[in-house]
Amino acid sequence: MNDDGPNNDGLNDQLTIGRLARRTGMSVRTIRYWSDLGVLPPVGRSPGGYRLYDAESVARLELVRTLRELGLGLDDVRRVLAGETSVAEVAAVHVAALDAQIRALRVSRAVLSSVAKRGSTTEETALMNRLARLSADERRRIIEDFTEEVFGDLDIDAELRDRVRRASIDLPDDPTPDQVDAWIELAELLQDPEFRTGMRTMMRLNSPLPGSGEPAPGASIWFAKQVVEVVGEARERGVEPTGPEASRVLHDLFGHADPAEVLLRLEAGSAAGAVRYRQLVARVRGREPQPAYTDEFAWLVTALRAEIAG
Repeated sequence: MNDDGPNNDGLNDQLTIGRLARRTGMSVRTIRYWSDLGVLPPVGRSPGGYRLYDAESVARLELVRTLRELGLGLDDVRRVLAGETSVAEVAAVHVAALDAQIRALRVSRAVLSSVAKRGSTTEETALMNRLARLSADERRRIIEDFTEEVFGDLDIDAELRDRVRRASIDLPDDPTPDQVDAWIELAELLQDPEFRTGMRTMMRLNSPLPGSGEPAPGASIWFAKQVVEVVGEARERGVEPTGPEASRVLHDLFGHADPAEVLLRLEAGSAAGAVRYRQLVARVRGREPQPAYTDEFAWLVTALRAEIAG
């Protein structure tokens, strides 16, 4: 039987499906489907057997449409309409589900953005996707494995060791695309054997001398704000790294330390990729990464080599 029925205006303002569809802007097919499921039951039948609806049916239909547009399933809609639960309770559940979907979509977007930017292969894309979707525990294990290999049995200051182990390098619950992109690159870096070896060498050379608690001559160059400030001021004054004034700058920075020892520590950090590591960690934490100070370190390397040669 066709439920559209005639345009029966004399049935106490009751509406056939066709009139209900025209009034609400919804399709007859959708209304009939919801009616068959019991979500929108008719209030009666016309003498010809057509389903009839009233003004309350219009309001009910508008509510059903609203809830469906918000993503609620028909089972949830039926429970709300039956008074088994409230709209607020169902909405709270759906908010949590939507938050999870949004986080997943942001991760997908970040991975795809990274793939497009890098021109990744199929294998690289699969790896990046896996790294981006690791659980918090899995990410923590990668960092702990890296920390243990780099610092494991080094004779370094206990406070420094504890500080490194306590340092948080993890994605927040709702990461930005840039944080996800940085994490992917950082995770790849942390698992690179060559990078681990380089960082271990750098930390060994830049750690306090065994048994003394005193830093090695010229140690921790890569972490010393003073170094880039002093070198930056020298460059601004036009000091040539191979000139006599550069020797005074080096003496102010490192005292009587052997320039060859200082250069060794500086080049160890450069070879390890210490700057890139620190920049990625900052981005994962949602902070603005510090500049690489490439020109300052290049000046310092040249000055140290000149000092050694002279």
